[in-house]
Parts: sequence; structure tokens; C-alpha cells
Amino acid sequence: MGMNRAIVSIWFPNFAIDRWSRSTARQGNDAAALPPVVLVTETAHGPVIDAANALAQEGGARAGMRLADARMLAPQLAALPSDHEGNQRMLEKMALATQRWGPWSMVDGPDGILLDATNGAHLFDGEAALLAQIENRFALQGFGCNAALAPTTGGAWALARYGGPRRVVMDGSALPAALAPLPVSALRLNADAGLLLKRLGLKTIGDLMAVPRESLVRRFRNRRSPAANPLTRLDQVFGRTHEPLVPLIEEYPPTAERRLLEPVLHVSLLARIIGDLADDLARTLEAERKGVRRLLLHLWRVDGDRIERSVELASPSRDPQHLARLFEERMDGIEAGFGIDQARLTAIWAEALDRQQDQLDAAAVRGTAFPVLLDRLVTRLGRDRVSRLAPRESHLPERAQRRLPPDADPAAVQYDLGFHQRPLKLLDRAEPITVIYATPEGLPRRFRWRGALHDIAKVEGPERIAPEWWRERSTARLRDYYRIEDETGRRYWIYRHGLIGDGRGGVPDWYLHGLFA
Repeated sequence: MGMNRAIVSIWFPNFAIDRWSRSTARQGNDAAALPPVVLVTETAHGPVIDAANALAQEGGARAGMRLADARMLAPQLAALPSDHEGNQRMLEKMALATQRWGPWSMVDGPDGILLDATNGAHLFDGEAALLAQIENRFALQGFGCNAALAPTTGGAWALARYGGPRRVVMDGSALPAALAPLPVSALRLNADAGLLLKRLGLKTIGDLMAVPRESLVRRFRNRRSPAANPLTRLDQVFGRTHEPLVPLIEEYPPTAERRLLEPVLHVSLLARIIGDLADDLARTLEAERKGVRRLLLHLWRVDGDRIERSVELASPSRDPQHLARLFEERMDGIEAGFGIDQARLTAIWAEALDRQQDQLDAAAVRGTAFPVLLDRLVTRLGRDRVSRLAPRESHLPERAQRRLPPDADPAAVQYDLGFHQRPLKLLDRAEPITVIYATPEGLPRRFRWRGALHDIAKVEGPERIAPEWWRERSTARLRDYYRIEDETGRRYWIYRHGLIGDGRGGVPDWYLHGLFA
């Protein structure tokens, strides 16, 4: 067949449960002492088991079984949700780590890795020693795996999962004999194709190869998907058809680094070093047409201790002065010790940011740009203490706005409700007041708030706001808002809660809801 490639397939039979056991051990718990555990995924027919630990398997739980059926066999099962995204991220990291044994690798499904080890096995004392090293390496990390090597991807995949003790086939001419006793499921067929072959009495790959190709072509000629066509899979396994592979390439974030000839003993000198790092990083970001959203600063001391500081920006930026100034607020608590001899600034989150052409007739901008101000506030006060307001579709004042994260865009949702004049300051909660009026339905004349009596000089209103019947109970009362001014010129926003005789309560109450400037 003329094949001289060496593809390694690494299969993790219990990857999801191994990862769960590994995280449990990191938390200080003994996974072996825990009750039977299964990882499940919610479906339209109820939770379905994705993986089970050893105790759960002893109780009869299997992957693909419904949780309700498994609990009939083992009522003490503990069900946890599967973390499919976390499993995929972990598998990608492990695939990148396998590139120590070959030039490229890729993720193969939810529980496998493919590695190209062509012309490199001799560096590890041969193919068998290479596979043993891979298995031992992952076993030390808590992941059990089976590794196999073959000239084709399909051949290595079949040997890793069904090959038994023979897991190395270097010569393509020996591949048919090695795969003949394996079941047809080793061809990576879907359930329908596997069931059809089983009904035809074709249980092994050898049985399938013994059937004249013309007979199989007539039966499977309309099946274009490789997983549904055993002929396509046979051609891929034996190298007669090219099987496209997509290597996993690690993208390194933009980084700037300084190794200092003399250790820095004073934290005040770090500002200049961080400024130089920001200049270098800004040039790299400009070349890639990116702006940074999250920065990570690493400082290494002479004694080996590492210090970390991070900042997050509200919008992409590559202004070196702005980036350096953000870290000025994060220098507190840094102890140089015997000196800091290495510093690294990494843009761990970057977004596209194209250059902008300045306008020649633009007016000079004074003050601080809003994104820069927002970044400084978040850096100084903390992200959870800074928010921005956006309009919400409600006439009630306390519901007319919502809080968003500082980097959110409030312009994405706009509502034009035609509000009347609103006070500059709205109280978090309306405060009750005592009002004196000529008639219950008339204008207020005097009110008492926080122990002080105020005579009302001017009144505007009312502005009636009806309750939101789709959100509140039928007993909710309407509000009549008044803009008032007392004898000293202070202006308030008060409202009467309810009407006389509305059938929804007794005498209306009065509240103060806001203050005008």
C-alpha cells in the first residue's frame, strides 16, 4: 500500500468519570470512598447516564442507560450533571500536551486524541515503548487510556478500542490481517449501518471484506456519509481514500517580557518597567489589529515567588499609557523581597480593533474618554461595584431602569415610553410621608418627611401611572405623582398611592420618591 505514516490513536474509555475523580481528589476527597456516582445529561425522556464510576458500574449502571432504570438496580446512585464543555477543554489541553511525542495532534471525538508520530518513534526507543510512555504519562495524571499505532487513522482508531494486546501495526500490508477479527463497529459506523450489517450476518471486518465489493456498492451506493457507508470506511482504514484531518494548533496570546539585569528592590520602579512592557505589547497588538480586554501581569522575585495582578477593560484598547496606568491601582500589597528580576505582561483576552483615521477638522477633545474613565473606575473600585443603567419597558419609576455590567452596551435595547419629567435622584425605595390637603382628591398643601415639616409653594400634576396588571395582583393601586416645591425652593417628587373609593384599600397613602436638582 505504500503507507509510511505512523498515526497514534489514544482512547480514554472513562474520560468523563476520570476527570470528575481527578477534580474530586484535588478538593481533598477520596473518590474511592464516595457513593456510586453517575454523570448524566438531561434529555426529552429524562436524564441519561454518560459515565459511571466503578461502584456505579458494579451496581448495574451503564453509559446510555436512563437514570430511572439505573436507580431501579442501584437506588443509592448519586447523579451529577455532565460537564461537556469542560471535558472538551480538558481534552484539547491534553491533545496539545501530546505534541511532545509528535509534530501535530487533534481531538478525536469526546474521548480520543489522534497524534502523528511519523519518523519519530525511534526517539522514544521504538513504537511499543512510545505507546507505553503515553499510557504511563496519562495514568500518572489520573486518566486511563489505550494507545495504538497504525499507518492510517481508522486503523489506529480500531486497534486502540478493539485491538487487544496487538496495538502496533507498522506495515500497511499487515493491516487487513490485524483488523479482520475485529467487529464491524471498529469501522466507526453509525448505529443504523451497524444494525444493517448485523442483520446481514456480517459481524467482523473480515466478514465484510469477504463480500464482493459489487454487492456492497449496490446496497450502500446512496449513503454519502462515511459513517453510514462501510465501503467508504474500509477505503479510509486501508489507505485507499484520503481522510482529512485538522491539526490542533495552539494560539499563544500576545506577550511582552523583560528579564532584568539587576533585581528591582523598590515597587515604585516597577511603573517604568510596566510602561515599557505596555509599549511592547501595544506594538504587537497593533500588528495583529487587536485590542486587549484582559491583561495579566506576572512578576518573579529572586527567591522564585511569583506575583500576579490582572485588570479588565470595558472596551478593546492598545493605548500603552492607559494600560500602564491601570496597573498603578494594583501595585498595593506587592513586596519586592530580595528583588524582582523578571516581568511579563500577557493579553489573555484580545478582540479585533482596527485603526481609525483621525479627522482633520475634528474639534480638540478635552477631558477623559468614557471607556478610559470606566476602566479606571473598575480597576479602583472593583467590577462588582461599577454598573451602568439601561432603560426597561416599564412606566413604574423603580422598574424603568436596570443595572448592567460596566462593559455592556445599553444602546442595544432602547424604549421610547414618552416619560414626563423625572427627578435627577430617585430614592432606592419610596419613603412614606404625611400630607395635609384640602380634600382627599385635591392638591397637597403641606407634608412631613423625616421629621421636618414643609409648606408646599408650587404644585404640578398629577401624572397618573396605572399598575402593571400583567405583573401585579388585581388589588394593586394606581399612583398620582406630583412635582412640588416647598417654601425654601427645594423640589420633590411625591405620589398618592390609591384613590378614595377605588375598592382596593382604605385611605390613600403618600410617598416621596425622588428629589429634583
